[in-house]
Amino acid sequence: MQIEQIKTLGDLKKSGYTPKSIKEEVRDNLIRSMQNRENPFEGILGYEDTVIPDTERALLSRHNILFLGLRGQAKTRMARQMIDLLDEYIPVVAGSEVNDDPMNPLSKFAKDLIAEHADETPIQWVHRSERYGEKLATPDVSVADLIGDIDPIKAANLKLSFADEKVIHYGIIPRSNRGIFVINELPDLQARIQVALFNILQEGDIQIRGFKLRMPLDILFVFTANPEDYTNRGSIVTPLKDRIESQILTHYPKDINTSLAITEQEADILDVQKQRVAVSDLVKRLVEQVAFEARSNEYVDKKSGVSARLTIAAFENAVSSAERRAIIHNEAKTQVWISDLAGIIPAITGKIELVYEGEQEGPYQVAVNLVDKSIRTLFVQYFPNPEQAKKRKPSGKRSAEEKEPENPYKTITRWFDAGNHLDLLLDMKDADKIAHLYKVDGLYGFVKKYFPHANESENALLMEFVLHGLSSYSMISKKVIDGKIEFKDLMGSMMNLGMMQEEDDEFNEEDYN
Repeated sequence: MQIEQIKTLGDLKKSGYTPKSIKEEVRDNLIRSMQNRENPFEGILGYEDTVIPDTERALLSRHNILFLGLRGQAKTRMARQMIDLLDEYIPVVAGSEVNDDPMNPLSKFAKDLIAEHADETPIQWVHRSERYGEKLATPDVSVADLIGDIDPIKAANLKLSFADEKVIHYGIIPRSNRGIFVINELPDLQARIQVALFNILQEGDIQIRGFKLRMPLDILFVFTANPEDYTNRGSIVTPLKDRIESQILTHYPKDINTSLAITEQEADILDVQKQRVAVSDLVKRLVEQVAFEARSNEYVDKKSGVSARLTIAAFENAVSSAERRAIIHNEAKTQVWISDLAGIIPAITGKIELVYEGEQEGPYQVAVNLVDKSIRTLFVQYFPNPEQAKKRKPSGKRSAEEKEPENPYKTITRWFDAGNHLDLLLDMKDADKIAHLYKVDGLYGFVKKYFPHANESENALLMEFVLHGLSSYSMISKKVIDGKIEFKDLMGSMMNLGMMQEEDDEFNEEDYN
């Protein structure tokens, strides 16, 4: 019998419908999904061997779940995807506020209706998308919001006394009966509100303004929280934690390839941007490396975490930086240059929490340093380590037996040591930038030696990458001022800086006298 034909309790009984609890329902559908080799958490990357198996075990055990982890670790997304493990439709008593099962009613409303109409009791079918409730825990959440309260307006309209159960206005939890209910950021819920959840989780009792109702609510609870030591705003009270059967620890991507896949999946890049702006694998990896550097940086608060949203927003900004430059110069095609990473700074500063020393350094400077460290980390994956080149003895100090290879960067650094400098404007046309890069002696040949099959645009990008890499290893100097990046020799820059400092000191002394 089709569900469209089942409109009364009598029809439901004839159809052979067998009610099951929400946790049994989820368990059965999960088993079916696993047997069919289907992934119930499609699009959740990096959790295949950790969080997803733990979640499946918890659901097979019919447990309520607490996802514990730092921000941006897909905790809420995991909970929302559990909707797919529900049956597509379930029957409820028509008009019920708490999704009463026609075969096992809970509320006085449903019991009275069935007592009056018996098999003619009307039923309706609820889609699984309507069986999901979610509440962000904030300090102003009350027991009435979650569980319910007496509704004086309802009492007046129905001419009932406050002693009548029909005057109760149910909160969001009873209204989520026979569904999934999620409380996000559980530690932010006041302790006295958390206490109100004890009986719901364990015994199924709810109390509303003196009404002691025995309502064994059928709910799969999912809670999310940051680690307790992250926030001073509150914590999960121990008896509540004890009643949540499975606590599952989430984590950030463990390798850069997983992080790349997440950003690729989540970044909102328009088709028109994709057609106009090319993004190399090198630039994508540099953007991802920023998050890895931030998670281990001494200036960034590790208890706060660094969300995957940082790299997603940074990648979008990098593409938009290149697009903006192409629009200004009316270029049909361009690529994201290393210099375009200056445009991702706003995506970093708002997404990292700094310790005291970091605040003293300043969020902008910390973000710039993170980009430089990303360049430094990835540079040795593409080219020889400049640190080893700096440690090599000059040829005059080596014995005849020593055959240590020459410094591969010698030609490039000598060009700068001779007093030459290179200025790359942040909004420079691609053709002009390429022409400027070819001015540096040995730069093109050096890149071609290690990447002989690179095309013209890839070669130019790698040439720029070499300059930024040598700067990050203090073999040449780099200065970003007035919309341009200036590359110079290191010693000359240091001497100029010293002379400027001396002039400032003299000026201050004269001013004082």
